[in-house]
Amino acid sequence: MRGRALRVTEIGESVLHERCADVTAFGTEELASLVDDMFATMLVAEGVGLAANQVGVDLRLFVYDLTDSDGTRYVGHVANPEVEVTSAETEEIEEGCLSVPGPGAELFRPLDVRVRGVDITGAPVELTAHGYLARCFQHETDHTNGRLYVDLLSKRVRKRVLRDMEDLREEVLERRDSVSRVHEKEPAVYPDR
Repeated sequence: MRGRALRVTEIGESVLHERCADVTAFGTEELASLVDDMFATMLVAEGVGLAANQVGVDLRLFVYDLTDSDGTRYVGHVANPEVEVTSAETEEIEEGCLSVPGPGAELFRPLDVRVRGVDITGAPVELTAHGYLARCFQHETDHTNGRLYVDLLSKRVRKRVLRDMEDLREEVLERRDSVSRVHEKEPAVYPDR
């Protein structure tokens, strides 16, 4: 597997709760390695999206690898993302977060968005998204702005999620460790950046 799995930061760590710095140095080996490490980390943690601050790096950057309900796979990365909502329609489904290990909660999000940013070479990126992919783009862009999905929940629901996290955290982290060991022995192939 290209890249190495890094530790996923958890709610309460300051890097998750502040707006990240814009990516300004493009085309570097360091940035390419970070993206590889983020894909490896996301794979091991069994996620569909991961922001740089979730591996402790203060940069406005995220990766994603997900398959929507019609079987279409979307893979990529966006630096310095900005999300624009493109329809008033919303959808409420359960959302979770690798930095809140374990539980999820129902959350309304706009159904259609456009994300603009750049790739790691500095080339412009503009993607339109619907449904699950739109939710992923919003969730990951929120991370780059220092906001977690639990910040969008009512106090009562947020309290329940954090309580559930305490109960499930150890089990989730043990599973990630187990998956990491499997991937070290049998490297997975994942798409190019």
